[in-house]
Amino acid sequence: MTLPQIVSREEWRAAREELLLKEKAATRARDALNAGRRGLPMVGIDKEYVFEGGDGKATLLDLFRGRHQLVVYHFMFAPEWDAGCRSCSAFLDQIGHLAHLWARGTEFAAVSRAPYTKILPFKARMGWTVPWYSSYDSDFNHDFQVSFMGDDEGGGEPCERPGVSCFLRDREQVFHTYSTYERGLDGLGSTTSFLDLTALGRQEEWEEPKGRASALGAPAGSERIRYHDEYED
Repeated sequence: MTLPQIVSREEWRAAREELLLKEKAATRARDALNAGRRGLPMVGIDKEYVFEGGDGKATLLDLFRGRHQLVVYHFMFAPEWDAGCRSCSAFLDQIGHLAHLWARGTEFAAVSRAPYTKILPFKARMGWTVPWYSSYDSDFNHDFQVSFMGDDEGGGEPCERPGVSCFLRDREQVFHTYSTYERGLDGLGSTTSFLDLTALGRQEEWEEPKGRASALGAPAGSERIRYHDEYED
């Protein structure tokens, strides 16, 4: 194994400051990318999708649980599998307390094609509390391009891939605002990383486009952060 070069503290500090310039440039580029993502148009969802969860049957609107935004993690769990995908399971393991998303009017849920009767015992085994729904009886996974028939290399067999899709609600109308797949999931898991994918973003005053920080009628961004047991639902 090749280890980093050993240098003096002064040499390390100089190298660190040089790298810091690149890190700051990457942060500015990321902020610009996030602003471009929030500037994307959106598409109205007119199809009726039916899911099954802990409270029985649910529509896509129900998955919001009254909140303004919804982030869906497309968890790979095909109907014929006995357990969920290992990589998707590692992804869910890193999800933090959802109260910080809820405080920004954003819900999070996992969705898989497996029947809920398979999801429920696996969820209990993993010890997860995040909302998780089955899309077994709907076209949801196919319409959002996470379940599909393979190409020539896949031999035309059914395929699954992980992804994240974001939705915005305006009263009873649901809109699709963003989706990303596979390597697009790198670095996701924190509250801010999910908010950066949404139309309303982190709801900070410095974000572009202007005017969305106060869209939910609450203090902007970091001013609303509390201990997770101190939020009012």
